[in-house]
Amino acid sequence: MLTKRDLMRVAGAAALSTPALATAPAQAGWFSSRPGFFKAKDIAEAGFIYGLPMVMAYGILYEYAVDKSSKLYRAPLNVLSNEARVFTWQDTAVVTPNSDTPYSFVWMDLRAEPMVISVPAVEAKRYYSVQLVDFNTYNFGYVGSRATGNVAGSYLVAGPDWTGSTPVGIRRVFRSTTDIALGLFRTQLFDPADIENVKKVQAGYKAQPLSAFLNQPAPPPAPAFDFPKFEKDLVRTEFFEYLDFALSLAPALPEDRWIRDQLAKIGVGPGKSFDFRALSLEDKAEILLGMKEGQRKVEAAVATFGKDINGWRVGSPFGDAAFFHGDWLMRAAAAQAGILGNDAVEAMYPMAKVDADGQPLDCAKASYTLTFQKGQLPPVEAFWSVTMYDGKTQLLVKNPIDRYLINSPMLPNLKTGPDGALTLYIQAKSPGPERESNWLPAPEGPIYVVMRLYWPKSTPPSILPPGEGTWQPPRIRKV
Repeated sequence: MLTKRDLMRVAGAAALSTPALATAPAQAGWFSSRPGFFKAKDIAEAGFIYGLPMVMAYGILYEYAVDKSSKLYRAPLNVLSNEARVFTWQDTAVVTPNSDTPYSFVWMDLRAEPMVISVPAVEAKRYYSVQLVDFNTYNFGYVGSRATGNVAGSYLVAGPDWTGSTPVGIRRVFRSTTDIALGLFRTQLFDPADIENVKKVQAGYKAQPLSAFLNQPAPPPAPAFDFPKFEKDLVRTEFFEYLDFALSLAPALPEDRWIRDQLAKIGVGPGKSFDFRALSLEDKAEILLGMKEGQRKVEAAVATFGKDINGWRVGSPFGDAAFFHGDWLMRAAAAQAGILGNDAVEAMYPMAKVDADGQPLDCAKASYTLTFQKGQLPPVEAFWSVTMYDGKTQLLVKNPIDRYLINSPMLPNLKTGPDGALTLYIQAKSPGPERESNWLPAPEGPIYVVMRLYWPKSTPPSILPPGEGTWQPPRIRKV
């Protein structure tokens, strides 16, 4: 699977090498007149920012549902796959992974007909969600504890061109902006011994074509995809070739048309194949500089997104097409920070890389504490967690007690102080037997800490609205 750190190195790596790109016929006149107000550099910069989330989504699709030789392969299109485990330090495909909830996945091809997702009745105390994400990386719908309740039901997921009526037995219709979409299931795990119960819930999840749901003959299949082989190294030199294919899976929305028109002027778009070799040295330089500048802007947007509250970045860069409304930089920053993130009403993700004094968190140089005063735990309807990541890789950290997070289901086993405050110990070495229950193990080096608040409360105290809520995450303090 594509990792965000690989993608963020695309422009820099390309600038240091002479790429051997596509084999399509050269279109040497692409830049001869440079029509419109964009120059080649400007188009490459805007195209990199616009296309980054879709190229990343293609990497995930390819490794999970196309390449059967991939160690990450789970199931083909339109087949549901369950993961009856949580992610650990050995999972390196996706940065900033969730280690709270076992996942289930279904990549859906909606061209021939809609898909129907069915869920069982889930016990009231167990949170679950089905996040529907299209190839634009827009969250276009939710099923689950918050959105539809823990009752059993079936839901139809349709592509942009479907014109049918709602069938009997369908509780709700969700409409994707693209013909390829992802159903991402999260099922709460209370503790390791609870995994068998999670398996029972997952066994009740179902995804099937509408014709199968209605017990009717299937319509003619859509043409087979010619998926380009995805390799991380190729992304460094063939970003725009992957974007060609990704754009063919995502029909242009009204707000897309201006950037699509500009990309077409340099030969990027559905049915095209960008040929770097056909360009002049001047134009090659402009393309590379544009990609590099796009990368810089995305990284800067991630660093400054949201509001700085006690050293945490608090905001919500995830939503549907109306939420982004053509803000491609915010969409790219959201993908880099944690692609496939939830809407704010479903989950909030405060992120910290600095301590109370504004200094970078580094457990090679210091140890830290995070203290929730009595009555000031994260306000949620479901549950919360604090997860540790390596500050360089944004991956989970191997540690001697196999603990990657501390979450609210662990509260009965955590120790509080005489005043009722809960203090977490964030450090590389054990804080000692008396405090080890509250230890969040860290690497000996830079660290990155992420809070997850699932189904945040909407009434005070609340972290909502993002960055303006009445509840604020406490500072991480150096010991």
